Amino acid sequence: MRALLSVSDKTGLIEFARGLVGLGFELVSTGGTHKALEEAGLPVIHISDVTGFPEILEGRVKTLHPAIHAGLLAKRTPEHEGELEREGITRINLLCVNLYPFRETLARGASFEECLENIDIGGPAMLRAAAKNHAVVLPVCDPADYAAVLEALGSGVTTDFRRRLAHKAFTHTAAYDAAISGWLEGEKFPPAKVLGLLRADTTPLRYGENPHQDAAIYRLEGQTGPVLDAQVLAGKPMGFNNYADAEAAWLLVQEFSEPACVAVKHANPCGVAVGETPKIAWERARDADTLSVYGGVVALNRPVDLETAQAMRGTFLEVVIAPAVSEEALAWYRAKKPDLRVLVAHPTRVGGLEYRPLVGGFLVQDRDLRGWSELAHRVVTQREPSEAEWRDLEFAWKVGKHARSNNVVLARDGVTVGIGTGAVSRIWAAERAIMNAGERARGAALSSEAFFPFDDVVRAAAAAGVTAIVQPGGAKRDEEVIAAADELGVAMVFTGSRHFRH
Repeated sequence: MRALLSVSDKTGLIEFARGLVGLGFELVSTGGTHKALEEAGLPVIHISDVTGFPEILEGRVKTLHPAIHAGLLAKRTPEHEGELEREGITRINLLCVNLYPFRETLARGASFEECLENIDIGGPAMLRAAAKNHAVVLPVCDPADYAAVLEALGSGVTTDFRRRLAHKAFTHTAAYDAAISGWLEGEKFPPAKVLGLLRADTTPLRYGENPHQDAAIYRLEGQTGPVLDAQVLAGKPMGFNNYADAEAAWLLVQEFSEPACVAVKHANPCGVAVGETPKIAWERARDADTLSVYGGVVALNRPVDLETAQAMRGTFLEVVIAPAVSEEALAWYRAKKPDLRVLVAHPTRVGGLEYRPLVGGFLVQDRDLRGWSELAHRVVTQREPSEAEWRDLEFAWKVGKHARSNNVVLARDGVTVGIGTGAVSRIWAAERAIMNAGERARGAALSSEAFFPFDDVVRAAAAAGVTAIVQPGGAKRDEEVIAAADELGVAMVFTGSRHFRH
């Protein structure tokens, strides 16, 4: 029996090769792998002694040879056996290949030329050949499988095991090609876009949005994410809804430079506040809607200390996510809230494209990264907002940018006092926010993520005591809306930019 080994990642290589030799395999290898096996004292044949041809073009050509590919692709038929014998080619029974480190080279910011040189050609060709012929050849591409392969060879290789290795090999080369395709992509929306999805956890999630739905979490090839890569320090394993809510909370809290806290329920903000300290921000966000925050997910943009953790004592939460958690706070969470998932994430600005699934496809768009400072603010009423109103308008607008449409947000003194989200009518969103606010609406600022088609929101808000409004403008009845605001003494600002979120 013959095994061909040619690996960039040499983790576990020597132990695996020794196991193969112990099972009666003859080893063939290339370049650095051959050197490593030889230095370990293992009997190994150089690839050139098999092909009768030297490695040429700086190693670019060494395995692309009939002596290799015929040995990998030959079926167990009299015709193929006869051809191998006639040509003096020995069958290869096991192929162990992992590919040039293209993704690692790209990740460290190497030059275009260096990345190009780290695109493997022979490796994928051999791996695909072995995977196609997996009934005869074992394709091995993951060092994590070495022990299982040796065990299977010793006890008997099943058809199912062969197919699993073949699937893994084709997935490995497909993901590799997806990374190269993405690197070379010259336009944002090319005719074909190859997405490599790699499962981010070895264990599928307990369930999806509901217990009757299976679920798992994947990462896009070569991509990172603040919540996807967050460290879970305590609590139960994360679930589908936990990930969705944690990301919604985390992305919103990153909008604020001052200490801030965001409470989210079903991917919508339910309590948002800024404060002098994380503890104060949490308490204000909690008190913004104590009913909805129950069972919610909380994000802070400052490290959580013991005082902040202890302030959460009386509130049931599913997740707390922050840039850091002190040892004392973590110990308190583990002792007093053992089921609470405590996550640490890095405050990075998220960019790139956003993918929304459709049945059978995806919607693809730029992420909505337009910030408050990038808007064309224009006061359209006779009265300009006061300094305090400007602060609350900005605060409310940031919250509304991350709430589901239609949404209306009321805020006062750096805290949400009423939020209406996911409404099919803008007036209904406003009425919900006003109802939630109650008396707290007096003196509040209002933000709408899209324009007002009628003046009804202005009149309802003014009746509740709202004094300032920010909205994109651009409706056919803008003049009527502005006239209503002037009539009622409400300051209004147009931004010229809507922020729908579906």
